[in-house]
Formats: sequence, structure tokens, C-alpha cells
Amino acid sequence: MIVKICGIQSAEAGQMAVDAGADMIGFVFADSRRKVSPEQAADIGKKLPAQVKKVGVFVNEPIESLLDIAETAGLDYIQLHGDETPDYIKSISKPVIKAFSVASENDLKQLADYACEYYLLDSPAEAYRGGNGTAFDWSLANSETIPREKLFLAGGLHSGNVQQAIEEVSPVGVDVSSGVETDRKKDPIKINQFITAAKRGQ
Repeated sequence: MIVKICGIQSAEAGQMAVDAGADMIGFVFADSRRKVSPEQAADIGKKLPAQVKKVGVFVNEPIESLLDIAETAGLDYIQLHGDETPDYIKSISKPVIKAFSVASENDLKQLADYACEYYLLDSPAEAYRGGNGTAFDWSLANSETIPREKLFLAGGLHSGNVQQAIEEVSPVGVDVSSGVETDRKKDPIKINQFITAAKRGQ
């Protein structure tokens, strides 16, 4: 099970995630209380092991700006949470994780249009696209047309429900941000508990 800890804002938080066994860490470059600069992300990333993949989260970023940020920050993956088109993705040379807000089965029909490394199913947008701490109806993701080997699950996950989510959806990876925070800061105990629960039974 691939585990991504998103919304990393400090080297300390990044190291917490790495020490707990995270496979990926996420930097948010879209409007969010967890937003970081490309320079901050680069500085944090340089202090972490190379095998931990660095993911940049974007929402409707102009392609030239996205490519500049990806270069500056030293990103391994690009995660898109906006209204990006299949053609937009073709302009990105790095592997892409395309996020889809899931409110009904119809929302899942878009997946087939996108050629990307992973699909990420998330809760419907609230104040921000992603990172809102609410879960969607996981039964909507039971469609046999969804390739499980390319599927990430996000939205309202925490150590108490991630195992159930994995059993119901069978994703290749899970993505968490607010579910491992206390008072809006990454919590080492919650990070450990989440990763332990997510990787149980591997």
C-alpha cells in the first residue's frame, strides 16, 4: 500500500512522515492554509531520502508556471485537483496523479479520458479542492471499470477508517492530510497510527 502524507510545510513534518514509513509526501502549491513556496518545498525535499517521492499539488495552474514550480521544487509527481484537460496533462513530462471529486457515479466516467499515472478519488470540493477532511461514499468507487492498480483514495481518511476504506475500495494507495493533524499541525503519533493501519496486512 502506497501512503502519501500531504500538506507538508516543514522539514520536521517531512521527516516525521519519512520516519513513519511514508512513500510519498505532498506539497500544496494551490490556495490552501497548507500552501508552500517552490523554494520551501525544494529546501524540505533536499533533506529527505530520495526514495520518498515528492508530489506537487496544483489547481488550474497555468502550464508554464506549473513546469517552473516543478523544476524549482524538484518534484517527482504532479497532482492535479482542478479542471485540467487531458491535453493539459500531455504537456507534463513527469508522472501525473489526476484527482476527481466524487459525488455520484457519473463523476467516475471522466477517468477514461485521462492518460495519467494514477487516479485519485476525493471528496467533493468545499472551501478548497481537497484537504477538507470529509469522506465520500466509498461504494461509488466499486465500478469494475476503475483500474485498481492506478487508484489512490483520499478524503476524510484517518487511522480509524483507513483499513475499512482499503477493504472496500482496494486502491493501490491512500492520501491523507487533515486526518494526521492536531490543531492544524502534522502530528507524529497520528502519522504513525495512520501508516501502520494503512499498511496492515500487506
